[in-house]
Amino acid sequence: MSRERFRFLSHAERDPLSAPLAPRDCFADEIAIDFPSIAPLVPHVRDRFLGLHAEADTLLTEVSVSRGEASRGTVVPVEVPLRSMCQRCGGRGETWAEPCAACRGTGDSLVHHPVRVSVPAGVVHGARLRFRVNSPSAAPLRVEVRVAVRTSAA
Repeated sequence: MSRERFRFLSHAERDPLSAPLAPRDCFADEIAIDFPSIAPLVPHVRDRFLGLHAEADTLLTEVSVSRGEASRGTVVPVEVPLRSMCQRCGGRGETWAEPCAACRGTGDSLVHHPVRVSVPAGVVHGARLRFRVNSPSAAPLRVEVRVAVRTSAA
């Protein structure tokens, strides 16, 4: 399998007919004024408390399988990049009065989470597999995998 390429889909690209949920920006102005360094963390906390927001990120990637693998079915390893809380600063984005050097003040770090995607037997070129990755140390992420069936043996 070649190196994975990822692209995030906006809410409108995923489901253009659905209406977004009611605004969930409670405490947004208080956080921005009083605690600006934790502002990026608040949506994650709010989503964990109230449930996953309808506009959550969706990661789009593609896996390539041979015709034989598509016919038989196969399991393909995929590394999913997840946004996690920075371990050095605890998600604050700062250590004392200085921005955190590990996360550059964002409070986030990128963690590569291995996932084994089961491609069902008889899958066709262009089929899409959707699932959600939940990790105790990262925000939930929706993943959409497009299956590309190779026509040659290479």
